[in-house]
Amino acid sequence: MDMVCSKWQTPQHAVVLASDEVHVWLSSLSVAAASLERFWQTLSADEKERAKRFVFQKDRDHFIAARGTLRAILGYYLDTQAEQLRFCYSNYGKPALCRELSGTKICFNVSHSNELGLFAVTRAREIGVDIEHIRPDFATTEIADRFFSSNEIEALRQLPENEQIEGFFNCWVRKEAYIKADGKGLSIPLNEFDVSIESDHPEVRLRSQSNPREASRWRLHHLSPADDYAAAVAVEGKEWKLECWRWMESSYLF
Repeated sequence: MDMVCSKWQTPQHAVVLASDEVHVWLSSLSVAAASLERFWQTLSADEKERAKRFVFQKDRDHFIAARGTLRAILGYYLDTQAEQLRFCYSNYGKPALCRELSGTKICFNVSHSNELGLFAVTRAREIGVDIEHIRPDFATTEIADRFFSSNEIEALRQLPENEQIEGFFNCWVRKEAYIKADGKGLSIPLNEFDVSIESDHPEVRLRSQSNPREASRWRLHHLSPADDYAAAVAVEGKEWKLECWRWMESSYLF
């Protein structure tokens, strides 16, 4: 079972999502104006309102590209027009397909940062994904002390100085992926569970101080989307295979 997600394949054939697979798509959010307009036409009224609230044009365009790409990917798996998809949200803000499509058992999660987006899709398994652009000014001791567990802080301090920024962001995205998968978001205190922070092991260790059984429910894996980015995916259950794909609108299979 290959769980290393450092090589992102461009599909050369139709992509089929089996029940024991997890697909993660990597996409650039810097798209041509014509593509942006096509994405805009697929968005719902509430998504368009959210887009209009962004102050900066770049942020607005990246949001449109992320939502449009999500719709295109899900539309492919569901054999449905992207503009026909409807989303609902949990009390904690986690998106899901609305009831009329819930019988498909498609679960998904999305994250974007700076120029890149990640889109994770599976069947009948809760899932969370997170990507962050590595910014050294964010990887401060103060933030680590506030959000990381004591074990994570100690592990971070044990890293060579030139690896600590990467270790910080590994920790951050893994914690975010887990709380997104669980669905309760920041209602789960970030310092009440531990993740491993190394980059050289694709499988991430998870320990929950408040609920020791919780670790057995999930598998977390390190992702390598691009230089200067950190990412991770968290998936419910154990018996699944990870497939990593690169979204290229110019080579649309769909």
